[in-house]
Amino acid sequence: MRSSPAHRGPAIEVTDLAKVYPGPNVALKDVSFAVKQGEMFGFLGPNGSGKTTTVRILVTLLQMTAGVARVGGYDVAREQDRVREVIGWAGQSIGIDDDLTGAENVALQAMLHGLSHGDAWSRAAEVLDELSLTEVADERAGRLSGGLRRRLDLATALVHRPAVLFLDEPTTGLDPQSRAALWEHLRGLSRNEGTTIFLTTQHLEEADLACDRVAIIDGGHLVTVGTPAALKEDVGEGRLKMVIPDADRARAARVLEACSWVIRVQLGDPLVVYVRDATASLPPLLQRLSEEGIDVAAIEQSQATLNDVFLRYTGRLPRTEAPVSGATSGIFAAAHGRRRR
Repeated sequence: MRSSPAHRGPAIEVTDLAKVYPGPNVALKDVSFAVKQGEMFGFLGPNGSGKTTTVRILVTLLQMTAGVARVGGYDVAREQDRVREVIGWAGQSIGIDDDLTGAENVALQAMLHGLSHGDAWSRAAEVLDELSLTEVADERAGRLSGGLRRRLDLATALVHRPAVLFLDEPTTGLDPQSRAALWEHLRGLSRNEGTTIFLTTQHLEEADLACDRVAIIDGGHLVTVGTPAALKEDVGEGRLKMVIPDADRARAARVLEACSWVIRVQLGDPLVVYVRDATASLPPLLQRLSEEGIDVAAIEQSQATLNDVFLRYTGRLPRTEAPVSGATSGIFAAAHGRRRR
């Protein structure tokens, strides 16, 4: 039975969320969004953008500085215990006990969520089977490969049938077959059981295929939210890569930017032209360049991807996560029975 009571509003509601560390170091500023029940929602951003900070606040492991956040209808600042009853969480750091077997890890988590001894073992066997882990159920977790440990960690997050599931980089360390199977399982949870799934991932092609909507955060600010299809349309459904001689490339960019059917032009080698319809746009674009005496040595036609959306909003330079002063160790906080600040 699902662990949550009926809740008719959004599964997750975030309004003007902020997190400031001493320094001051602003990790989040005025972040607002809502996630519908049963939705698979991708939360994307560069390293240090605020993704994990947001997740940790929503799963009650980190205190916010300002704002309001509700999960399953419960306030994450004032009703932490109720929030923890309705959520499952698998973070970047695997949280299983290496000294327990796979089945013991999952059954223990079920008991911590209030299932009886018998029901906990029965449910553990069920979720291990769903994630193709039955063969390693009696193996000590410390002896399992990284991919198997990752899947076992997910099993512990799912054992109590949470209404809202938080996943921070869920496919890290998984081989392609395991990644495909995991996404299929998550889609089933969302579509068939109504589980709301909030996930971060660096695999943008997976988010494109799996998520109903995605949000992109950068520098602690939410920069856009929408369906993958709508966001790709904003940057241009079609993409034309044109190899043009160096001497003519900047002029070609100016000519193409003036065309009404061109969304934007990315100057470089090759020159990248974003358009609504690549097939329909190609002949008139070539004609326009020809009229200006600009030769095109080669051309490649493709569709815009979520990666294009991501780079448009976050830029192309790699990021590093800045060190945060004054943050409390997660292990220290857990040992003292409180959340990180």
